[in-house]
Amino acid sequence: MEGQKEILGTWISENESASFYASICSDLRNRGVTDIFIACHDNLNGLCSAINAVFPKTKNQLCIVHQIRNSCKFVPYKDRKAVCADLKKIYGAVNLDDAEYAKEEFREKWDKKYPNILKSWDKNWSELTTFFEYPQEIRKIIYTTNAVESYHQMVRKFTKSKAVSRQMIPFARSFI
Repeated sequence: MEGQKEILGTWISENESASFYASICSDLRNRGVTDIFIACHDNLNGLCSAINAVFPKTKNQLCIVHQIRNSCKFVPYKDRKAVCADLKKIYGAVNLDDAEYAKEEFREKWDKKYPNILKSWDKNWSELTTFFEYPQEIRKIIYTTNAVESYHQMVRKFTKSKAVSRQMIPFARSFI
């Protein structure tokens, strides 16, 4: 609440699964975390349900940056800039109504050419738009996992220059 960020832990596993995420959430609860206000995460299978099983009041926000990357994998380079500009109208909207309107405009313009993009947005819409409940000034903090990604990049940089093989640490999850 005072604007401080703390790394609550880094968990390492041979693979990522719902049981791995559940063990992380249980560990956090056992260490004294009583609730998670907002969980911003990429859309990994089982993560959302694991969080909500242990912390049922948590609001989930899927990372917009990951969603855009996922959307762009369907788009050839020649259209990517225009598609991204139109996607920005969705997540950059002033409110949820405007975002829904922008999504429908995107559908009219691009859905015939790239139908898989909005299939994913439609499927995850409620978790992609949680940030609209909050003031414009803090939305970017809520809708991206950049803080965690930045931390993971520093860890990779450190471990890469040491005698530690990346194969020894295939998956790591951090909570800030």
